[in-house]
Amino acid sequence: MKAYTYIGKDQLAWVDKPKPQIVEETDAIVRVTMSSICSSDLHIKHGSVPRAVPGVTLGHEMVGVVEQVGSSVVRVKPGDRVTVNVETYCGKCFFCQHGYVNNCTSLHGGWALGCRIDGGQTQYVRVPLADQGLNRIPDNVTDEQALLVGDVLATGFWAARISEITKDDTVLILGAGPTGICSLICVMLHQPKRIIVCEPSEARRGFIAEHYPDVLLTTPDECLDFVLQHSDHGGADRVLEVAGASDTFQLAWRCARPNAIVTVVALYNETQQLPLPVMYGKNLVFKIGGVDGCDCEEILRLISCGEIDTTPLITHRFPLSDIEKAYRVFEEKLDGVIKVALI
Repeated sequence: MKAYTYIGKDQLAWVDKPKPQIVEETDAIVRVTMSSICSSDLHIKHGSVPRAVPGVTLGHEMVGVVEQVGSSVVRVKPGDRVTVNVETYCGKCFFCQHGYVNNCTSLHGGWALGCRIDGGQTQYVRVPLADQGLNRIPDNVTDEQALLVGDVLATGFWAARISEITKDDTVLILGAGPTGICSLICVMLHQPKRIIVCEPSEARRGFIAEHYPDVLLTTPDECLDFVLQHSDHGGADRVLEVAGASDTFQLAWRCARPNAIVTVVALYNETQQLPLPVMYGKNLVFKIGGVDGCDCEEILRLISCGEIDTTPLITHRFPLSDIEKAYRVFEEKLDGVIKVALI
């Protein structure tokens, strides 16, 4: 089968690989019916993910149909339509038991698919620890509705959850890319008093205005003043930093009120500094890191009952054979792209 593969820094290529087989009794083989491209794939492409293994098939956002399961897999069976979680986790170690599945101590724990082991930008994928890594898609949910569940939507859901949002809060979201919009959708579930989205792209601000008209919009240059004018206590009560630009970490804490929560889910290409003498006395709480992707079943339930809809984000569709064009469109942000679907 053809697999889109990370060769080395700035080198991706189609490689012929054999169809994957069951290796461990906890594995499942999934026939990929739809996949996508994530900004993390671009980070791998450009050499910003040191743990990424040259020769690995890219892709960790996908849905498909279970073809085969190992002898100890009980939660899914051949023929089930499933989402595939970006993270693999055992469900048994200290971290999994406390919901911190990103730090699972299993050999395959954390972000493995499309980074350390072959991912889903191909026809078939082996999913380790399948009882935790796969979730059955409800019958009334389409592949496109479920496509973003395992990664970018799980990230947005987790970011909103750990931000401890209340109905009295002003919530600032930095970035209106795919993860930012998924974070917005999930913040809206908590019904805060107001939501502000900061985004430099006029096209993406237009997308937010069209689909989420109650959201306030600003730009990075105007953000601090705008937040001060549209908050009750000298800044945002909750800040979600999803942009990952060179200056957005500093903007995030500056826009937060004293004693606010600043949640950082962005992945940076450069080291960020925490200027403690300058921020001393602001008494901020920072929550920083990668998604604990253990909410997929609840997210699917919310999609099934109509409370979450990410289909407007899928602006472009390509056959898998056109993946090189899809990467170019996604990376260069051409033609108003938000997310692509590979079919």
